Amino acid sequence: MSNQAILQSLRNIVGKEFATDVYEERSCHSYDASKQTGLPDYVVSPGSTQEISKIMKLATSKLIPVYPRGAASGLTGGSVPTRGGIALSLLRLNRILEIDDRDLIAVVEPGVVTAALQKEAAKQGLFYPPDPASYKFCTIGGNVAESAGGLRGLKYGVTKDYVLGLEVVLPNGEILNFGVRTLKGVVGYDLTRLFVGSEGTLGIVTRVTLKLIPLPEAKETMEVYFPTIQDAAATVSRIIGEKIIPTTLEFMDKETIDCVSGFLKKDYPDELAAILLIEIDGDPDVLDKQLNKVKKICLANNSIQINMARNDREREALWAGRRAISPAIYTLGGAKINEDICVPRSKLPAMLDRIDQISREHNLTIVNFGHAGDGNIHVNLILPHNFTDTDKQNGLAAIEKIFDATLELGGTISGEHGIWLSKAAYLGKEIGAREIKLMKQVKRLFDPHNIMNPGKIF
Repeated sequence: MSNQAILQSLRNIVGKEFATDVYEERSCHSYDASKQTGLPDYVVSPGSTQEISKIMKLATSKLIPVYPRGAASGLTGGSVPTRGGIALSLLRLNRILEIDDRDLIAVVEPGVVTAALQKEAAKQGLFYPPDPASYKFCTIGGNVAESAGGLRGLKYGVTKDYVLGLEVVLPNGEILNFGVRTLKGVVGYDLTRLFVGSEGTLGIVTRVTLKLIPLPEAKETMEVYFPTIQDAAATVSRIIGEKIIPTTLEFMDKETIDCVSGFLKKDYPDELAAILLIEIDGDPDVLDKQLNKVKKICLANNSIQINMARNDREREALWAGRRAISPAIYTLGGAKINEDICVPRSKLPAMLDRIDQISREHNLTIVNFGHAGDGNIHVNLILPHNFTDTDKQNGLAAIEKIFDATLELGGTISGEHGIWLSKAAYLGKEIGAREIKLMKQVKRLFDPHNIMNPGKIF
């Protein structure tokens, strides 16, 4: 079948306006936030599960690769069409189908933006906690594919902790339903969990049943300055040791602070070497007690200054520095290599020391920030302006050393961003050959012709 015949078949399924091979549209669907690229042959935007089923049957019959795509906010190449084929946009499937305030569940389509679901749930006094940094534009379908985390992961967990059930279209077009609408359910293998975090390699999620919880009554936010990263790390350990689990417990190192300072034109104390951004939520009566404990712990660990938010406007001002990190980093060099390692909380100081050592060995600026409460460090290696291939190889060599150090300390090479395309070469560092073989067998069971997001993970 010719390319034009395939395009016409796709248009017969979704309508002429929702299937194209125009270069400009293909180019717009050729990349994600990782800045890796791959040009698809077709861009298709289905409007229903049934249309996706028909597309997949056609793709299987003609062995056409299919790359599911939401907002393309992923940082490791998840939606990049590395082998041409179909870029399958799910943004038209963007309905919140149900929010049930009795059973505390939501049923949504994959193109629903995370922040939109949170806003609608809040209107009914309910809360959907997972909050990737891109929550204002990333989609639930992408969150499910990656089991996305976020700043609130310490207290509330990640996407997989809220997915109760899925409707899925397999590569052969078959429509299946996994999971339950109840909080408990142990009938058969947990295929729901298998698909959450499968990075679009097993099938296409077309409907998601999510658990909601009551919206917290109150919250308190503070920004705390420390003279050393060790003091900040000790504070993190002590807070958790006191059985206080903050909603968020974020850290910024000296390089990050300097970067944000220049970007926001904000002055910080000269002796400042680390910042913790701490937020707690819950019952107002309990919060007062926890807040006092947290302040005492910070003071006992040599904090220089504690800035408390007295209202939502001040809270947003405190968060401004954290949210400015990613754009601010780009002012330091020509490009960055962004990784998201995760180590046990107790190993955080040791990991930061190892990163500092590797930074000096490779003569690289490395900016570290992230979720101190769960040991998740966003490691950003800065490449110089007009960087050469030698500079890039130097950066990649440093990343490999960082991965090795992470694993030596009992950590993982990705806490949030996933493997997808960027980290496929490093998969064998963390997962054994037998385990990888078993994963490949699972992949072949669901996708025997390897048309579903091929080239990813393995």
